[in-house]
Amino acid sequence: MSEIKLSVIVPVYNRDEELSALLDSLKRQAIHEGYEVIVVDDGSETSPEYLTEKYKAEVPLTFIRQKNQGPGPARNTGAQIAGGQWFLFLDSDCELPDGYLNTAFRIINDSEEKGVSLVGGPDIDREDFTLLQKAINYAMTSPLTTGGIRGSKKALDKYYPRSFNMLVSQQAFNDAGGFAPLRFGEDLDLSMRILSGGGKSLFEPGLEVVHRRRTSLKAFFKQVFNSGMARIVLNRRHPGTLRAVHLVPSFFVLFVIFLPLIIIWMPWVLYFCMTAAFGLILHAFICTNSLLVSFLSLATSFVQLSGYGLGLMFGWYRFTLRGHKTEYAFTESFYD
Repeated sequence: MSEIKLSVIVPVYNRDEELSALLDSLKRQAIHEGYEVIVVDDGSETSPEYLTEKYKAEVPLTFIRQKNQGPGPARNTGAQIAGGQWFLFLDSDCELPDGYLNTAFRIINDSEEKGVSLVGGPDIDREDFTLLQKAINYAMTSPLTTGGIRGSKKALDKYYPRSFNMLVSQQAFNDAGGFAPLRFGEDLDLSMRILSGGGKSLFEPGLEVVHRRRTSLKAFFKQVFNSGMARIVLNRRHPGTLRAVHLVPSFFVLFVIFLPLIIIWMPWVLYFCMTAAFGLILHAFICTNSLLVSFLSLATSFVQLSGYGLGLMFGWYRFTLRGHKTEYAFTESFYD
């Protein structure tokens, strides 16, 4: 049996269909040795162990079940039994393009030579996604929204790999103490601790995953609202990481709230808003090549900016003004 170089660790909660798609994509990889897959069920209502059993003949898979604690602790559980020199953390709603593991092993070898211990890649949509999922993908990756700071060579902020597609050396992970018991922002927290401890990160465009988005605007709003709250939590844990770019959505919210009064005094602002909306639709059309998706992108971008902005303001009120303890920031399930 070959040495295990890479441990793929996936937390899952009530997502059997998406987990099945991820395992199918692992089964299609050209590499069949040198890695292992560890699925950690975080207290799902119905255990997906029956699902993982059918893949064990083709994928080196281990299944673990624990009570619900959140995605960070679930990943830590997987890391405790992992035998790989590198860990690859994936979300259960991701799928791997063919050849992904080949790319990952190449990047691991290059990273070890360059002293890089933390690598991430982009998330993309796919043709069979719904129009809304494609529009949400635009909002989450567009340079016209704060989605653009999530990480790329042109990122507006320092690049911190996120756990939907995070490759980290076992040594760096252990030195940082693994994931904190946060239900949101735990991946950024880990990246920040690794980098503040002297580690190096890398954005690798070729290490992309297909990432299924939320299926409703309500669920998407909740996701970005929690992300805004998490930014305050992260700044409490890592002072100075809250940058001006993170405040843009909150200024957007205030602008929208006072827009009727602004228009009364400065009517030309309405034309500015219409021009900005047209520009976003045009940019979305260029990116997605779909008129329907581009119009939906106006709505999803509004939700992305307003949700994040409101979440950040609520987090500032709750944790900065009221002094609530940040370790109790997200007591409800992250996965809902």
